[in-house]
Amino acid sequence: MAAVPDFPSRCVIWFGQPQPAERTALAAAGWQVRSVATDDCVAIGMRGSDQVVGLLDLRSALPTNLARLETLLEAHRHMTLLALLPASAAAVPPALQPLLAACTETWTAPIELGHIVQRLQQLSGQAAHPVAHGPQQLIGESAVLQVTRAAIRKYAPVDLPVLITGETGTGKELAAQALHALSPRHGRPFLAVNCGAIPAALVQSELFGHERGAFTGAASRRLGLFETAHGGTVFLDEIGDLPLDAQTNLLRVLQEGTLERVGSNRPLVVDVRVLAATHVDLEQAVEHGRFRRDLFYRLNVLRLPLPPLRDRSSDILLLAHHFLASFRDRHVTRARGFNAEARRALERFGWPGNVRELLNRVQRAAIVADGELISVVDLELIPTQQDVPHKLLHDARQLAERETLLRALRQNDFNITACARHMQVSRVTVYRLCRKHQLALPELR
Repeated sequence: MAAVPDFPSRCVIWFGQPQPAERTALAAAGWQVRSVATDDCVAIGMRGSDQVVGLLDLRSALPTNLARLETLLEAHRHMTLLALLPASAAAVPPALQPLLAACTETWTAPIELGHIVQRLQQLSGQAAHPVAHGPQQLIGESAVLQVTRAAIRKYAPVDLPVLITGETGTGKELAAQALHALSPRHGRPFLAVNCGAIPAALVQSELFGHERGAFTGAASRRLGLFETAHGGTVFLDEIGDLPLDAQTNLLRVLQEGTLERVGSNRPLVVDVRVLAATHVDLEQAVEHGRFRRDLFYRLNVLRLPLPPLRDRSSDILLLAHHFLASFRDRHVTRARGFNAEARRALERFGWPGNVRELLNRVQRAAIVADGELISVVDLELIPTQQDVPHKLLHDARQLAERETLLRALRQNDFNITACARHMQVSRVTVYRLCRKHQLALPELR
């Protein structure tokens, strides 16, 4: 088994009480958070290699035991110190000014959470742009995704199997790549295979290899997936589709770290970390005899559930714009954004295919769109039956607005000033409404 090095820890000593969202966002970015009451400061234990940043939170409770706090900070004077101040500068007493002078930066509430995380990443020397296949490749800022990112960072350094669960298209392979990228094995191979895509007759050979002459057509020795990934990580997607005989051999790899090639009885030692993913209920598969119970227990050491896109509604437009920008980087297209109706349709659609379906629709729309803004027709997002009444109501309102405008124009002999006075709006609004409803004034006159 690969040795896990003693990585330096990145820790925020939060003097005060962080909000749950703040704690989650920092954990998602790879920071441990230790909260310390400002009036009950105790010694801070840390290793010399740890990256530690102090954050003095003065937004609500102000410290009264200043002497104890200053003594503690003096003992760790090499620690970078930041401060969060209340919205009113007058709320900070003069006695705190010497303490604030020791802070590298001070921010006044309200402060954007993303700015705090970004500044901490800069202080730790982390690149502004995430490394390929890191947890930030899971695009989005929703609360549920932040929890997922935090779990990835927690599980990555631990050399144990992880069972990634979630609906089709939620990004299970991206999560597996992130786990590998943050693990001690990141410099070794990451090999992925879809267990459901391998013909049943070839599963054993693909995963565990075969000897020459082991079966008809085996003209030479072949190394399987596990041998090829030695020292690295194997990602078994759709593990629930793995045949029972292959499940037995996989259990042996997990329990003993050995395998036998097809046509051989000589055990070979392999050192791999196994990550598995499924969109089916493995517990139910165990009850129906389609999945080995002992293998399930071996795989289900750490479980990482991925949220469906419908639970990440605040991420939908962010993802759509990201996919469009990525497509524009690789292909020539006029499309550069989404019109208002398309944005509304994206947010209210159910996304049964999750992020993968969103990606496919955006790419297809970028190809077929004739204008610069992608429409709901380009996305092929047909209104659901539930949305039809809303559309009819919208159309009725538009028709009533057009008729009202046209009637006012006629009553005032198409004089814009008189029409505006009659409708109690500005002349600019009358012109705008004429353009909106495609009323050509010269022709009407």
